[in-house]
Amino acid sequence: MKQAQVVPGPGYTDSATEPAGVVEAGPEVPAGRRQRKLLVRMSYGWLIAAVGLAVCAPLLPLPSYATPAGPPRLGPGFTSFALLLGTDDLGRSELSRVISGAQVSLVVSACAGAFGFVVGSFVGLVAGYFRRRLDTGIALLTDVMLAFPPLIFLLAIASVVTPDIKTVALGLGIVGIPTFIRLARANTLSWSTREFVRAARNMGAGHKRLLLKEILPNVIPPLAAYLPIVMASMIVAEGSLSFLGLGIPSPRPSWGGMISSGQSALSDSPHIVFVPSMCIFLTVFALNQVGDHLRGRLDRTVRD
Repeated sequence: MKQAQVVPGPGYTDSATEPAGVVEAGPEVPAGRRQRKLLVRMSYGWLIAAVGLAVCAPLLPLPSYATPAGPPRLGPGFTSFALLLGTDDLGRSELSRVISGAQVSLVVSACAGAFGFVVGSFVGLVAGYFRRRLDTGIALLTDVMLAFPPLIFLLAIASVVTPDIKTVALGLGIVGIPTFIRLARANTLSWSTREFVRAARNMGAGHKRLLLKEILPNVIPPLAAYLPIVMASMIVAEGSLSFLGLGIPSPRPSWGGMISSGQSALSDSPHIVFVPSMCIFLTVFALNQVGDHLRGRLDRTVRD
């Protein structure tokens, strides 16, 4: 009597017939994602190095940014650590001036971004929560601030007050307030209509608890993720002011001021302009990459 032959189904696999050493391949990771992670890591590394050099500048074996360290317009070389990036028109170390310029650019962008973040987040939170006439007035004020050219506003401040780190940071911080107001208002309008906020309101929670306990923890992360991108724009704005001669006054170096002072030697000694330009480019690029990365990690609307 013949035995019935069992035909395996489409999902059946016989381990005895599989060749030894064969392992199922896992999910393939797209090359674009790996490249993205590499860019993010390199961006974090550049920012850490820039901040570390700016903080530890007094401990480095470098001459003062105002003291000549070699012949004028000396090209980059490995003769000494101070002359690694060459010298400027007056023979001052480009490396020392770039590190001092990093102190100015990073402090100004961080202070201006933090000021705009705190003030703009608070005003946008209040406008988005209470709405009605208060929201209308704040929205009108925000539109007026966004319509006014920021460069004209900064030039007006520089013409009235002597430019220094405090005044430049304050002016840039005021320019950044409207952006955070709009972001905070939009996020507050979205979160204030959620079920858990309604439930807390029905249970008798007051405005203070709803704002600080329920809405604010959900509004802050996307705004904090946007902060590095605002800081990048602040670095560009500060560099533009310094290039026009309305930023940090000499002899304190800034990246924009170094580009402005070296433009006359661009044909003979391009490194005088190229070095600070690359510092601005790499820092702004790194801040944008970090901002996009933090937005994907902190913004719940993107993850959902």
